[in-house]
Amino acid sequence: MRQQLVFPRHKVDLVDVTGIFRRQILLHSFLLFTFLLTPIAAGAVDITEQLHRPLNSSVGRQSRDEADSLLRIGEQQYASGYANKTIASCLQALELYHSIGDLKAQGLTYNLLAKAYIQLGSFKEAEDALRRGLAIARDTKDFQSQIFVLNNIATFLLQKGEFVAAGKTAQEALTIAQNVKNIEGQGLSLSNLGLVTARLGDYNKAIKLYENSLIFRRQSGDAIGEANTLNNLGEAYLASGNYQDTIGSYGAAMRLAKINRDRTNELRAIDGLVTAHSAVGRHERAFDLLEERLILAKELQNVREELKSFESYAQLYEQLGNYPTARNFYERAIILARRLEDSKQEVLLLDKLTKMLKK
Repeated sequence: MRQQLVFPRHKVDLVDVTGIFRRQILLHSFLLFTFLLTPIAAGAVDITEQLHRPLNSSVGRQSRDEADSLLRIGEQQYASGYANKTIASCLQALELYHSIGDLKAQGLTYNLLAKAYIQLGSFKEAEDALRRGLAIARDTKDFQSQIFVLNNIATFLLQKGEFVAAGKTAQEALTIAQNVKNIEGQGLSLSNLGLVTARLGDYNKAIKLYENSLIFRRQSGDAIGEANTLNNLGEAYLASGNYQDTIGSYGAAMRLAKINRDRTNELRAIDGLVTAHSAVGRHERAFDLLEERLILAKELQNVREELKSFESYAQLYEQLGNYPTARNFYERAIILARRLEDSKQEVLLLDKLTKMLKK
């Protein structure tokens, strides 16, 4: 729900299901969201080419443990903002899982791969990974995975601006969830239908869908999903100009995320609160929240989130007409974009800085 693109500053899309897939990964003994970085050469190789490359004898002896380790490293790299390295790790893991015929693990890897491609703006590759994951879920008659992959595809279609297709896909996921009485899936699907409705401009209907989603998310004890939907709700209130309920929803999301150490939703809630407080002239509170955000990003050793914090500082100072300080933060963000080897983000930041200097 900077969620991540048509949408403002948040990660809609795949964030919403990370908690669910995380539990699946834990069944494979994967340790998620530690922040040890392992340098692996980046490079987005075509997935089909990678999987069908002839296996030499040394690769043939690779154990499942090595594939699991690669996927674990990929999760760590993604959590730390290194999408290119995540892709390299996932492609290596996919090759091994393909060689041993583990479809379940391949599905999990395709999900992570899609998230990394989306973070880099490589939408064609992301869609390919998502579709492959869905095909695996259908082949194995894994209804739970179908629900969650369909929701990933729906949010991806939202990012592309294909609202009607996104709505149909989320509705398909909801139908499956209702048929198999999957409470968690119903909460997720309703939340994403709310996103579709909000993108179509019907915020009142979106708010009702979010409120209905919250019922299921609380029933299932899905605290991460609940925080995500609260963030969605805050966004709908913000879009409709209801700042009081905006702050209330984002504030509830932030408190819940802090309790559960859900850093993704905590950062997103802070972003929403910064926007809302700035809109009503509470700049001191906005700066306090940005300070909290930057501290959190550094604690997580997440360079991409540090970059986003600097960018937010720059935008707020620019709004206040303090151009020298804004320039300083834009330049710090640009340095981090180069460190991440994210040329697209670097270009966007340079463009913002150039436009500001012309004022």
